[in-house]
Amino acid sequence: MSLHAKLQQRQADGKPIRVGLIGAGKFGSMYLAQVPRTPGVHLAAIADLSPDNARANLARVGWDAGRTEATSIEQALRNGTTHIGPDWQALVRHPAIDVVVECTGHPISAVDHCLEAFAHGKHVVNVTVEADAFCGPLLARKAAAAGVVYSLAFGDQPALICDLVDWARTCGFPVVAAGRGHKWLPHFCESTPQTVWANYGLTPEQAQRGGLNPKMFNSFLDGSKPSIESTAVANATGLTVPSNGLLYPPASVEDIPYVTRPISEGGVLERKGMVEVISSLEANGRKIPYDIRMGVWVTVEAETEYVRNCFEEYKAHTDPSGRYFTLYKRWHLIGLEVGMSVASVALRGEATGAATCWNADVVATAKRDLAPGEMLDGEGGYTVWGKLLPADASVRMGGLPLGLAHDVKVLRPVKKGQSLSWADVAMDTSTHAYQVRREMEALFARPMLQAA
Repeated sequence: MSLHAKLQQRQADGKPIRVGLIGAGKFGSMYLAQVPRTPGVHLAAIADLSPDNARANLARVGWDAGRTEATSIEQALRNGTTHIGPDWQALVRHPAIDVVVECTGHPISAVDHCLEAFAHGKHVVNVTVEADAFCGPLLARKAAAAGVVYSLAFGDQPALICDLVDWARTCGFPVVAAGRGHKWLPHFCESTPQTVWANYGLTPEQAQRGGLNPKMFNSFLDGSKPSIESTAVANATGLTVPSNGLLYPPASVEDIPYVTRPISEGGVLERKGMVEVISSLEANGRKIPYDIRMGVWVTVEAETEYVRNCFEEYKAHTDPSGRYFTLYKRWHLIGLEVGMSVASVALRGEATGAATCWNADVVATAKRDLAPGEMLDGEGGYTVWGKLLPADASVRMGGLPLGLAHDVKVLRPVKKGQSLSWADVAMDTSTHAYQVRREMEALFARPMLQAA
């Protein structure tokens, strides 16, 4: 039975999936826009530090104010409405909630939310991929130990890439490479919230008019978000990562099977079975026609002459050898697609992508020379950007995860372009996020170091 049919059955039986949302910002609002149109789902509660902002966002996406007047989760459950309040713990601990959608974008808080949800028997759809990037493998294990499902969010690019990889492998195709698109030039890694709009292609006036967050947008532009999302994909699929960071080869959609081949065959890959990000700009800044900037892709291999002939007969676009073929989605709809994850974890007990190993890490890397006493300002800020590295390389250097590089004091000089280590900073060791990360390192790092 399809997910939609299962949802319709839950609606008919009067047993909807009861969802709690933590964080009603842009991503959460996109999901909220679809909830009234989805059968068999009851969004029982929203937890947000600013309930008034959450209500404003609900009005913006078309919700009637009467649907959010419940004074408690119990009242919302009785009359089919939605309770809004600041208390995320009350939401997570309520016995009627089936699925928690973590949508804050705050990685340290997200770890708290996930752990508490597991402890109270809730499935989690984790939109905050920044948290998954530095401790996703252990979060997935803790969820399994608690008998619940932990999942990446469909609509965000990592889950969509995982879906393409699963399609390929289920069809019997070896995956040569998989990833997403991005607007990239090498100097973008130095971008700050002050310079982001010119590089992004907006004026400051346009950004202000749209209420756009420069730090958040800069995290995409400076390469941090592509590294974070590539890490999530590598850890969920078992694909490996480049030895010294993403290469961002420029390519149109038609050229992806040309460039996502091993170096020995004219491509850019160190080996088969890797993640990579395709740039929508040539090295000189020229925009590439028919780009994959907002999309996802997977390149597969035809291992036999028969399969290569099938590619040819059915006009599949391949590289010149006919061996490599790329399937892609040119767009992703972000929060508008999260309902797929909610339905999958609740009705099938299946994640739409979740870490199965620790192959990759995102290490905080200096945008400029940093002096002792300076404070790191995290993802998308003025001090560091996130560099994708193999997990074993990060372990050997004691790499500082980007997700934990916010409001942290620098202890010793760090040169521009240098990746930071734990020894370079004064960490707050009291957070669950820090403790889970160190627990994960202890669990996974020893085999890595022994293998080295």
